[in-house]
Amino acid sequence: MYITFSHPIYLLFLIGIPIILIIHFLTLNTGRRRALRFANFDAISKVQGIEFFSKNIVVSSLSVLTLILLVASAAGITLHREMDASSFSFVLAIDSSRSMEATDILPNRLEAAKNSARDFIDSAAVGTKIGIVSFSGNSVIEQDMTADKEESKAVLGDVQMSAIEGTDIYEAVITSSNLLKAEDARAVILLSDGQINVGSIDNAIDYANENNVVLHTIMIGTLEGGKASFGVSKADADSLKALAFNTGGVFFNVTTQEDMMRSFNESMKLTRKKVSSDISLYPLLIAIVLFVIEYFLLNLKYNLVP
Repeated sequence: MYITFSHPIYLLFLIGIPIILIIHFLTLNTGRRRALRFANFDAISKVQGIEFFSKNIVVSSLSVLTLILLVASAAGITLHREMDASSFSFVLAIDSSRSMEATDILPNRLEAAKNSARDFIDSAAVGTKIGIVSFSGNSVIEQDMTADKEESKAVLGDVQMSAIEGTDIYEAVITSSNLLKAEDARAVILLSDGQINVGSIDNAIDYANENNVVLHTIMIGTLEGGKASFGVSKADADSLKALAFNTGGVFFNVTTQEDMMRSFNESMKLTRKKVSSDISLYPLLIAIVLFVIEYFLLNLKYNLVP
């Protein structure tokens, strides 16, 4: 659980806190000097009140706290937390770059990913919405969000090896996350060999977190590598681990199609819903209450203002 501010520029107003404290101590010193002119403590207590110093501290503390709450409200506090979700919407993001033609997972990485994705669609609960994205140097929306399992499986069959060079993970995350914008619980299952050479991993993580999207990553391929048309292609786990770990997802390393199906099932069970709530109204309401309390303390009890 953590908080962010939608308008952090307003936090600059917190510099008003030392100003309030300076005014408080200046006022306190003035009052102290005036009180010391009296000959005895009884006279001081009659004119200033026996709790002279503590009264000022209470009022100043309320002023400081009220200011902090007002600034926090203006800055737009957003609380981010994770909750168990009863239903999810998924995007299957499938790496279709040339390295996916490697044969360390038979018949090749891409076909193994597509076959397991079909099994995942079959095992998904009725009504689960699934979208499909393929990516290489760019990203293609193969299927919008739908609960139609047969349609999704048919679309998977049409996914082909891309002729566009590179593997742009940032665009893949943007495209997948945008597909999920209308969904309540959002998860992307990203299938790739991890050979990411275009786009920033950090930017991809930031975008997923800003849109409350969990990224589960499945590494398809082996560290030893497999034969491809351009030579031996080795899988790379580091980038996929970073994507999963920093978005609340899980990383899976699979070497067989059976491993891949288990990964899909675990992804469905382990997905938690990211929830963001704008709580700016609460500090504003508390600030109003404190302001009223301070007003009554000044006017009715302390009698420090006319």
